[in-house]
Amino acid sequence: MDKKRINKYLSEVGFCSRRKADDYISDGRVYINGKVAILGSKVNIEDEISVDGEIIQYKDKKKVYIAFNKPVGVECTGNHKVKDNIIDFINHKERLFTIGRIDKQSEGLILLTNDGDIVNNVLRAENRKEKEYIVTVNKKITTEFIDKMRRGVRIMGKMTRKCFVKKIHENRFKIILTQGMNRQIRRMCAHLNYEVYKLKRIRIMNINLDLPYGEWRDLSESEMKEMNSLIAYSHKTFDTEI
Repeated sequence: MDKKRINKYLSEVGFCSRRKADDYISDGRVYINGKVAILGSKVNIEDEISVDGEIIQYKDKKKVYIAFNKPVGVECTGNHKVKDNIIDFINHKERLFTIGRIDKQSEGLILLTNDGDIVNNVLRAENRKEKEYIVTVNKKITTEFIDKMRRGVRIMGKMTRKCFVKKIHENRFKIILTQGMNRQIRRMCAHLNYEVYKLKRIRIMNINLDLPYGEWRDLSESEMKEMNSLIAYSHKTFDTEI
């Protein structure tokens, strides 16, 4: 096995995503043959790799990709010390990590995997992939509210990207985002003096929410093929725009 960067190695063995690996390395929690790793360090299967004292062994694992209908109250973290963390809730036999996140007060679709490379690829495409939500707010939705949400709202010092928004009930709307700002929908609504009562994600790219509350399923081969195609297209579009 040729030497490869330590962050790629940790993602390939299913320990964590490359981005998370970089955090571990920067914090001095990764060791290579007894010495603290640095960003850019290269390793192979003959090296002894450890994170927080846990020896990480190279194994050819079957890649797992699942869709989960996250309940309200479940935290999107792999930290087992956090009550109601998503990993303990699902209790999968493989070590999984989330692809992106959804806040604790929200519910709906989230994807998990043990494939660190796809996490890295999806996060790179974060600002180009569609995510669809159903949102319930505290009062009647006006035409002005819909128009402003569609055109973009200034939050966190910048304008949100134009997006699809449709009123589906007097106090409920559908929204499709193509960017991933922190608590974006809640912040957008708050800026327009609306409070979010319920936020449910029903789609990520080509993956639709079709599960009972709190249940998970494996993604199909056809879903994975289409998702990989969408990710590749997002990268191409992003590179062209840059």
